Amino acid sequence: MRWDLVIFDCDGVLVDSEPIANRVFTDLLNELGLATTLEETMRDYVGRSMASCMAIVGERLGRPVPDGFVDAFRNRTADAFRAELHAVPGIEAALDAIADASLPTCVASSGEHRKIRLSLGLTGLLPRFDGRIFSAQDVARGKPHPDLFLHAARAMGADPSRCVVIEDSPLGVRAAVAAGMTVLGFAARTDPGTLAELGATTFDDMTRLPEMLSGTPRTSSRRTEEGLKRD
Repeated sequence: MRWDLVIFDCDGVLVDSEPIANRVFTDLLNELGLATTLEETMRDYVGRSMASCMAIVGERLGRPVPDGFVDAFRNRTADAFRAELHAVPGIEAALDAIADASLPTCVASSGEHRKIRLSLGLTGLLPRFDGRIFSAQDVARGKPHPDLFLHAARAMGADPSRCVVIEDSPLGVRAAVAAGMTVLGFAARTDPGTLAELGATTFDDMTRLPEMLSGTPRTSSRRTEEGLKRD
């Protein structure tokens, strides 16, 4: 099967940002008086839009999130990214191989546009996706709803059933499955069993991605790398 479109999540798939951004978010939540561990942040907020995260924080606080919280998060995260952020190991070679195969690509992320562009710019990946970047800001409902992935497919002129999504979060996998798309679950920092239970074919080495994209998807309630076989 030749895919109409390969859709990449950004954080945790293209850039190794999750440990950095979630550390900053955890610190701010604790400063706010909401005792939170990094593990709880990773469990409860990863893959969500900022609006969704703020709704959860406000509910747990029992009051609106103070003005300035989001700006503080953006600014601290940007500073930390400039000091620490790197591309996911193996992603450049994978993208080169995907480009050589003439497969169309785009980014569809829960992050805000300026955060996505900053992340991709700092890691040298922005030229590979410029003009083909979609954010949860563009749709009414973020992940786990399918809206963002369907929006990306429409904008790129792709049939959702012929799109493959590269995701690392349970919420992202749920969104892609709801959109009727095939999902490859990057499990370098995520429990592969969780992603597989939700319908993803899992892998943990980004250099394997071009090989997996050359295969034919087979629907299953639990998927492993064997779920995609070569033509």
